[in-house]
This record gives sequence, structure tokens and C-alpha cells, in this order.
Amino acid sequence: MFGLANGLAHSGKLSDTEWATWRSGNDWFTAAYPDPSKSNPAAYDPQLNPHAAAWFKVTATHLLERIEPYLELLKRHDVQVVKLMSDDPGQIVYEDTVQIVIVPHEVTA
Repeated sequence: MFGLANGLAHSGKLSDTEWATWRSGNDWFTAAYPDPSKSNPAAYDPQLNPHAAAWFKVTATHLLERIEPYLELLKRHDVQVVKLMSDDPGQIVYEDTVQIVIVPHEVTA
């Protein structure tokens, strides 16, 4: 979700209002939880951890409650998002109290 929204922002596709909402949201999330790359620089390395993705834990309700503006932004730009929940999404390469970064068990094209 963040990567998709960031892609829209960095490609100049957001209106001024959308950009302000995106920037404010990113600033909040950056302050609210740890960046996996800071404690595990290889977490998103495409050679070591292909298709690595971050998942919020279901217990991180304070974070999950704040994703709606991102979902609305993506919808306005016709970017489809699917909510995934799993007890076993893949090999965990990073974990903290609110999130995991995983390499999926199986990648489908």
C-alpha cells in the first residue's frame, strides 16, 4: 500500500490536496513504527529476499485504523488493492511488535 501510494506521489500524479494527505500520512507512520531497513538493511534486498513485503500485525490496530486515506487515494487513481490476512504469509525476515517483513512462500505472476 505504501509503495503504491509513494509511486503515485513520486511520479507527480497526486493533486496538491492528495499530496498533502499522502505526505502527512507518511510522516505519521514514519514516527509511529520502526523502519525494518534500519535494523535489517537486507530486509528488502531483492537478491536476498525477493518480493519481500511488510505486513502489519492484526494487533497493530492503531496503525491499521489509519490506512483508509491511502486506500481511498489508490482507489481514486484506479489502483487496485487487495486486503490479505494470513497466519503464515511467508518466511519472516524481520519482526517487531507491530509488523513483519516476509518473503512469500510462493510468488505468482
